[in-house]
Amino acid sequence: MLKGIHHVAIICSDYEKSKHFYTNILNLEIIAENYRQQRDSYKLDLRLPDGSQIELFSFVDRPPRPSYPEALGLRHLAFSVDCVASMSDYLISQNIEVEEIRVDEYTNRKFTFFNDPDGLPLEIYEN
Repeated sequence: MLKGIHHVAIICSDYEKSKHFYTNILNLEIIAENYRQQRDSYKLDLRLPDGSQIELFSFVDRPPRPSYPEALGLRHLAFSVDCVASMSDYLISQNIEVEEIRVDEYTNRKFTFFNDPDGLPLEIYEN
């Protein structure tokens, strides 16, 4: 049976910009970085503190994925944090636009959204 999420794969348009965002701003740990010459593509494996991973790919000439209005399929990626307000303030200090903090009407926990460099919606959700 399923035990958890091992990784989420993200295709980016600007590898260096996205690498900087996920490693220097979100502080994800680099596990491995590989250039795949046959695909003219980078694959960057990143680890979150809980052991889950993000695979960051770059491919030449990939079409944008529609996000707004919300398209059918994967809606967003959510990260758990100890304090949404603190993380929101940090992101804003890094010149990342963050939506207003809201409270989940069912759990009473705080959350908000921001975007990665390609406009992928990301959420921070308070533990």
